[in-house]
Amino acid sequence: MNHSQLQDKARSLNLLILDVDGVLTDGRLWLMDDGSELKSFHVRDGLGLRLLMDAGVEVAAVSGRKSRAVRERLAELNFSVILEGWQDKGAGLAHILTTTRHEAQYSAYMGDDLPDIPALKKVGMACAVADAAPEVRACADWISQTPGGYGAVRELCDLILHARRHEG
Repeated sequence: MNHSQLQDKARSLNLLILDVDGVLTDGRLWLMDDGSELKSFHVRDGLGLRLLMDAGVEVAAVSGRKSRAVRERLAELNFSVILEGWQDKGAGLAHILTTTRHEAQYSAYMGDDLPDIPALKKVGMACAVADAAPEVRACADWISQTPGGYGAVRELCDLILHARRHEG
């Protein structure tokens, strides 16, 4: 896909769906002795998402795991839909599209591993983090330069915002 086509796709988006572990986080799970879990989120991703929402793009997430830390962070960022415990990301995408009343062709999905592929194949703009599985990178329209959890989401937000500011 050339730069102009990518800009056109990014400009048309009204919904961004993100996987969580490996995209919004670095994918590592810190399990404490008391059974609690720690996750790290990049603050620049959060600001990018807020800027994107301010520009009129709705944001949702689908995660194969359940995590209080994820729920709290995504609620703090005002995600429209937060699906947890959804192993079938294609079904999660369908649920989010129904809930938000958006169309797949005007939606982007960002993932990092094999369960994300069914969702990536159904959206208008498929995105992967730099350290995604090779199979995920192979089906992506766009790949970040930074790995998941280290600002990859911010890169995508900036791309979309830039495209929206430079229409035509």
